[in-house]
Amino acid sequence: MLRQKIFEDISAKIGETLANSPAKDMEKNMKAMLGTAFSKLDLVTREEFDIQQDVLKRTREKLTQLEIRLAELEKAAKAQAEPAKPD
Repeated sequence: MLRQKIFEDISAKIGETLANSPAKDMEKNMKAMLGTAFSKLDLVTREEFDIQQDVLKRTREKLTQLEIRLAELEKAAKAQAEPAKPD
């Protein structure tokens, strides 16, 4: 427990030091620069990606169902088109 407190204190002190140093300004500038670079790229958010992935999954399932249905209809149509064979 004491070790945890020491680590928390050290972390807080480092955070305070960085917040009041030029490193913080560099971090802000770097984030802004990266944000600008990323905005120029054709990227999507994780949420948009997940939504499209779900849509694709449902579309594939529907396609599989339709392929099965089409095969059944083709089989039925072929059976109707064949003349009845004498016994």
